[in-house]
Amino acid sequence: MNPPGSLEPYLFFGGRCEEALALYREALGAELEMLMHFRQSPQPIPPGMLPAGFEDKVMHASVRIGGARVLASDGCEEGGRFGGFSLSVSLPDAEAVRRAFDGLAVGGSVQTPLAPTFWSPLYGSVTDPFGVSWMLSLAATPATA
Repeated sequence: MNPPGSLEPYLFFGGRCEEALALYREALGAELEMLMHFRQSPQPIPPGMLPAGFEDKVMHASVRIGGARVLASDGCEEGGRFGGFSLSVSLPDAEAVRRAFDGLAVGGSVQTPLAPTFWSPLYGSVTDPFGVSWMLSLAATPATA
């Protein structure tokens, strides 16, 4: 559990949560901490709250990407759209950045191709096939005095 007052992004995938988590595990090395389907809820789901067939969808999941926790769900409706934010991930080596970038780009779209920038030796941005925007960078080495 993160300390009180910590910020944890909560992503809603409109029926494609398990698919998204599989991609993040493969591309980013995300570690699944927990996953609960709607049918596993300790309290009954109110009638009419879910579309037909959503009983086997993800009610709540938690994954760890590096030192950060990201929460996820299918939510209570199909479809959905992300906008107005990006998840920024700093990785320790260029191969990890390329692997994550390439994995997230499959079925998605590249906004900024991987290249050196003034703030990172390697940076790129991509929108994954679920509509989540990612900014991937190589952790800059501290300047030597």
